[in-house]
Amino acid sequence: MLSFLLKLRTRAQNLFRLSDAHTMLVWSVIVGVAGAFATVAFREGIALLQRAISGSNGGIVDMARRLPWTVRIWLPAAGGLIAGFFLLVARRGVDKKSHTDYMEAVAIGDGVVPVRPSLWRSVSSLFTIASGGSIGREGPMVQLAALCASLIGRWVHFDPPRLRLLVACGAAAGITSAYNAPIAGAFFVTEIVLGSIAMESFGPVVVASVVANITMREFAGYKPPYEMPVFPPVTGVEVLLFVALGLLCGAAAPQFLRLLGVSKAAFRRLTLPLPVTLGLGGLVVGIISVWSPDVWGNGYSVVNSILHSQWTWTALVGVLVFKLVATAATAGSGAVGGIFTPTLFVGAVLGSLFGQGMHALWPHGTSAPFAYAMVGMGAFLAGATQAPLMAILMIFEMTLSYQVVLPLMLSCVVAYFVSRAIGKTSMYEITLMRNRDEQERMRLRATQMRELIKPADTIVPLTASVQDMTRVFLEYPVKYLYVIDDAGCFLGVVALKDITSDLLDRHDTSTRTAAHYLQPHFDVLTPDMPLGDALQHFMAFQGERLPVIESVACPTLAGVVYKTSLLDAYFRMNPTR
Repeated sequence: MLSFLLKLRTRAQNLFRLSDAHTMLVWSVIVGVAGAFATVAFREGIALLQRAISGSNGGIVDMARRLPWTVRIWLPAAGGLIAGFFLLVARRGVDKKSHTDYMEAVAIGDGVVPVRPSLWRSVSSLFTIASGGSIGREGPMVQLAALCASLIGRWVHFDPPRLRLLVACGAAAGITSAYNAPIAGAFFVTEIVLGSIAMESFGPVVVASVVANITMREFAGYKPPYEMPVFPPVTGVEVLLFVALGLLCGAAAPQFLRLLGVSKAAFRRLTLPLPVTLGLGGLVVGIISVWSPDVWGNGYSVVNSILHSQWTWTALVGVLVFKLVATAATAGSGAVGGIFTPTLFVGAVLGSLFGQGMHALWPHGTSAPFAYAMVGMGAFLAGATQAPLMAILMIFEMTLSYQVVLPLMLSCVVAYFVSRAIGKTSMYEITLMRNRDEQERMRLRATQMRELIKPADTIVPLTASVQDMTRVFLEYPVKYLYVIDDAGCFLGVVALKDITSDLLDRHDTSTRTAAHYLQPHFDVLTPDMPLGDALQHFMAFQGERLPVIESVACPTLAGVVYKTSLLDAYFRMNPTR
């Protein structure tokens, strides 16, 4: 059976001639489907909790309006308390060096998203959101989608660079599923998470986004979070008003992020147990909701109401102030969730206020306030994330109107540059981490192979049978097995093509061992070999990895170095973007 599977895989590779790039496209399809299902599962979890709490379906804000004012106070506090306990469970036994967040796992980690902390954090987020916490649900959705991608990649034994790309595909699928914006989801990952747009990575990310979007559309009752009205044509000098809106959003976005930072610092100074801290944040939201139940949840329904109905400026100012305080309290207390959606909320309200002001000054020359609200969502998002291209594409996908492109592009670009000039802050920590790249490149210049060594899983003794070697070849997608003696010294390699040739030619292999196929002369690396010298070895070698021995005098096998890991370190040292 093992021999049959090996021959089948070899023939399939020869027939279809699948490269690593083609393989990644195939796996990105699988990850796209898995990410969509993970998103749906989280949404259903929120709906189940809502029904358990209120006994009915509907939005978070509608639930808040139906509840008595006393329940509005204690319910977010109780939800925060329960969420805090689950968050404590998530943090228990977690290695501080591990990258729990999917962005860190992709940008600076090895693509491994830990399972237990991610699941418990998602449960914590469920209780925060279902009890009225003023935070977005996209964060845990994307985290779960990235977790699915990481598990799939680890199951098929992807090396770290390919695993990171697969997790990025999962993140794109999660964003797409949350916002019905496949193009924006792809650019979110490439702009913010990956930090560059290269076809080798952009292609699989796009495929995962598209597949996730198609999968989501197959679920009954699925609809986009925002119902955008038809954007009016913008002509003449009114374009300058959208430039002014970009200035406003660009100046306000850093202040919004600073508010969240101040809130987090204030909660940390309290030195309270984590459940109590989250409960306190929920209590603040509950007290505010006595006067303004609109602060509950991520604000989807409120933004849709602003886009489709006329709000007074006093009502807009009130809901904006209350929402800012509620979001700062929820996010500052340490609750698990995203601030992507609250950012869109603030942008919509600011844009609507700006539009009402301009309409009052120039009633016959300006568009309706909802047009400024739509553009304000994109401009404020561009200023907060420092990803203007993603913001432009997201609003464009939501509206599907070419009329919005011109004012949206102007506002987003202006907001981006104003935000960068005012403060070096960003919504995502990973963006700030990239500012330390220069220090990392200096460290990489002195990198030796001992820092890149990975365990050599494909090791066989000299006496290994063909059946034993076939089993290892089927488990790991490699071309060579490393042969060692009883002392762990490296003796040479066994090539896949040699065994496959005998099997295809129906030669008798029952008595053959690794010693019969041994190739003693094989290129090796040493732990103290510099990055540049190792690169020269790989340039003369057609495989994907090379063994590392302790020294020529003592050829004990220390592990392997992957070409992708070496090239990744080299390109981080010498960026071309």
